[in-house]
Formats: sequence, C-alpha cells, structure tokens
Amino acid sequence: MPLRSLHAAAVLLLVVLKEQPSSPAPLNGSKWTYIGPDGEKSWSKTYPSCGGLLQSPIDLHDDILRYNASLRPLAFQGYNQSASPQFVLTNNGHSVKVKLPKDMQVRGLGARYNASQLHLHWGDKNDPHGSEHTVGGKHFAAELHIVYYNSDRYPNDSVAKDKPEGLAVVAVLIEVGSSNPAYDKIFDHLKAVKYKDQEVFIPGFSIEELLPERPEEYYRYRGSLTTPPCYPTVLWTVFRNPVQISQEQLMKLETDLYCTHMDDPSPREMVNNFRQVQKFDERLVYVSFQQVPDLPCTGLSPGIVLSVALACGLGICIVLVVSIWLFRRRKSSKKEETRILR
Repeated sequence: MPLRSLHAAAVLLLVVLKEQPSSPAPLNGSKWTYIGPDGEKSWSKTYPSCGGLLQSPIDLHDDILRYNASLRPLAFQGYNQSASPQFVLTNNGHSVKVKLPKDMQVRGLGARYNASQLHLHWGDKNDPHGSEHTVGGKHFAAELHIVYYNSDRYPNDSVAKDKPEGLAVVAVLIEVGSSNPAYDKIFDHLKAVKYKDQEVFIPGFSIEELLPERPEEYYRYRGSLTTPPCYPTVLWTVFRNPVQISQEQLMKLETDLYCTHMDDPSPREMVNNFRQVQKFDERLVYVSFQQVPDLPCTGLSPGIVLSVALACGLGICIVLVVSIWLFRRRKSSKKEETRILR
C-alpha cells in the first residue's frame, strides 16, 4: 500500500476513535429498569452520571429551604392549545409520554425554554405513593414532569440534554382527591398505548389545565434527569401545591400500561416507575413563598396556624377594649360618687 494511502487510513482511524464515547451506552439504549439486575442501583455502572453529584429527585425539607424574593412567577406561552394540532402519546417502556409542540415556551428562568415533552411517574395499586420528589419525607401519589430545553443556546433537547443549563423541568405533585377532567385528556387514551413502543395521536389540549392552583409558589434547585443517563443539567421547578386526581384516574395509570412489547412472553406491568430520593450534597433549595411555621408538636397546617393566630389576635383586642371600657366606667362612677357627696 502506498505511503499516502497508509497515512489517510491512519487519519481516518483516529477520527473514528475520537468520535467513540469514552463510556458507551449499551446497544439497547433503553436497557434499564427500576427494579431487578438493571434497576437503579446498577444505573451508574453504565451511566456514570447516575452516581455523580447534583442528582434528582430530592426530599424538600425545611433545613435546606431558603426564601428568595427575586423568584418570579413563571410565564407559560402557547399552552392554550385547541384540539388541533394533535399530540403524540407514546409508551416508551418506562413511562407514558406526550410530545409537545416547540411553540410552547416557559419564561422566567433566565433564558427561553421550549417545550419538549411531558410524562408521569407513579406507584402501584398496593402502594400508591409514586411521586419522585418528597416534601418533608412525604410521598405523593404521582408526579407529572414537563420537560423543556434551553432554546437560546441549543437547537433541540437532544443536543441540550448533557450541556450546561441545557434543560428545565417543571414538576407537578399529584394526590388522590377529586376527579380532574384535564388529566382524563391523557388517561382516556392509555389503553391505546398499552405496550412498549405503541403510540397514538390524541386531541390537543391546554397543558396549563394540568398545573396546580397558585403556580407562583414553587421550589427551585439545580439537579439532574431522574432517569438514565441522569445528566446533571436540569433547572428544577417543583410546584408547592399538588393537584388532585381521583382514585379511579390513578388506577388507570397503575393498571393500564406495560413495560414490555405486545408479543413479549413475560409481560411486566408499568408500575413503581419512580427513582428514590438522592443525597443533596450541601445544596440549597430556593422557594418563592414565605412559610408559616407549624405550631410546636401539633403538626397543624399553615392555614390552621394562621386562623388560630388571627383568632388569638382578635381575642386580645376584644379583651383590651373591654378592659379600657370597664376602667373608664369605674373612673366615671367614682367621679359621680364624689360629686354627690359634696
């Protein structure tokens, strides 16, 4: 072989080697699970970031919370979609996902973030505590994630996902309570994507209907994707107030879906698809709201505490007014007695 050809071959080999990732992903890019030999305890063997710093989800407890007056309400743009255009609902083997149009944006994060997709995490019918984030150690029934990428810096979510400030996720905690018609716009179509890799078009709807009341109250911290490859590139916003869905709606999530393909001889139900809370590594969580502390040893809610405080204040005012009135009345009576004696 001529020397020039040998040199060209060597250059090509170097280029190919350079393009290979230092820690290649498995041939089956989705070969991870939440339990078993490929469960989350093994994720870091294939995805090193899963064992690194800034991991999510976390427990949101008082010791790490700091009020930040500069946090402003998020501004959601393009959320009020009509039934057209349609959304694509997919079973990806780990969750049920809705692909969102790029003209959906969120502002108030220091850059422009375009929507990518939303998905959910949940438990199972025997232990319906499937949220990823916890508050003071408390799990909620489920959790909704709306994923965005930094469109000021990157062209799409695939490029952004492992880059600095690449992603933002808005999280909604879900508890069991009243039926929620907005969530039926997803849940009513779950049986059409029962098995892995199935997808279906569903009518578009307003994503804003999925959000809780008082969305200006939230937790904010820097963390990671909660699934492999667990890149620590996510700016998290977790709404303080949960939304409610009915027990029947939650049951659809817990029973309608499978992690496996339709023809798999060993079908596995899609349940308990949430990651355990992670170490917080000396970080702080900033909150947009000022908390009313619970009364010692009572566990009373802030609303009850505030009501008690107002009632106590009103009672003190009434006592003061009555005391002043009695004092003045006695003083007036004494003056009248003195006048009569004279």
